[in-house]
Amino acid sequence: MGTPDFAVPSLRLLLEEGYNVTTVVTQPDRPKGRKRVLTPPPVKVEAEKHNIPVLQPEKLRHADSVEVLRQLKPDLIVTAAYGQILPKSVLELPKFGCINIHASLLPKYRGGAPIHHAILRGEQVTGVTIMYMAEGLDTGDMISKVEEAIEDTDTTGTMFEKLSLAGADLLKRTLPDLLAGRIQAVKQNEADAVYSPNIRREDELIDWSRSAVEIWNQVRGLNPFPGAYTLWNGEVMKVWSCVNPKEEVPKSRQVTQAGGAKPAPGTVLNSTELGLEVMTGGGTLWLTEIQPSGKKAMQVSELIRGVKIPDGTVFGN
Repeated sequence: MGTPDFAVPSLRLLLEEGYNVTTVVTQPDRPKGRKRVLTPPPVKVEAEKHNIPVLQPEKLRHADSVEVLRQLKPDLIVTAAYGQILPKSVLELPKFGCINIHASLLPKYRGGAPIHHAILRGEQVTGVTIMYMAEGLDTGDMISKVEEAIEDTDTTGTMFEKLSLAGADLLKRTLPDLLAGRIQAVKQNEADAVYSPNIRREDELIDWSRSAVEIWNQVRGLNPFPGAYTLWNGEVMKVWSCVNPKEEVPKSRQVTQAGGAKPAPGTVLNSTELGLEVMTGGGTLWLTEIQPSGKKAMQVSELIRGVKIPDGTVFGN
């Protein structure tokens, strides 16, 4: 059971290792892009390459969906970013249980957006946990874990790829012991639990009163989807990349407001080939790739050749 690209390496691993994958369960095809073209999930595309039957129930907990799974008599159900909570009636079906490949070091970052939130919060290490599934949200007993460093150059996009491969490798090393009954699962410590709900629109809006490091984490934590944004002349402007605030950058030519006051957060201090230097609530941040409303994403150096962004411009509300 899986849906996005994250789950594809684990499906491939099961096939490469010779496990009998009798069925793939994934989310229904969804409209994508500006033209809203009905598009199959990546896991469905991969399953069809190997002629594996695919089920796409809108609601897995419906009685007819459960009955279809019951008739399959699965020995084991493996899930990876499936997108639906499995009901008790499904959890009880397989002889070896239902296991989930979760993209965090549980009990931290339970929920639907663990990779986003790990970067948003400035974590330097995350990982993958394989656990037995329970009725709660990512609350099951933990079977195995692997850590993965979050480098300063990483975004949510790069970590998705790293963790998808790490999850498949961990599954390869975990399954033999699980099927042989050699697993000693460990309960999660509820006191350490941290939740990572799906990203909301308000999470995408840049608050320039926050520190440069916090905003830098927000930008890379929302890249490549859904993207952090600010307002410029009342219109949405996506911010896709920034210079790491911890790196050496040119000293700013400070812009002062009337009476010599310190520039307000969101104020553009410099507009150069390097990027746009913007005042924050703690230091300044150089924006290097932005996407004005109605335009493609572009390097600031490309944008300022045709569009003037005067020093003193204020982004945001």
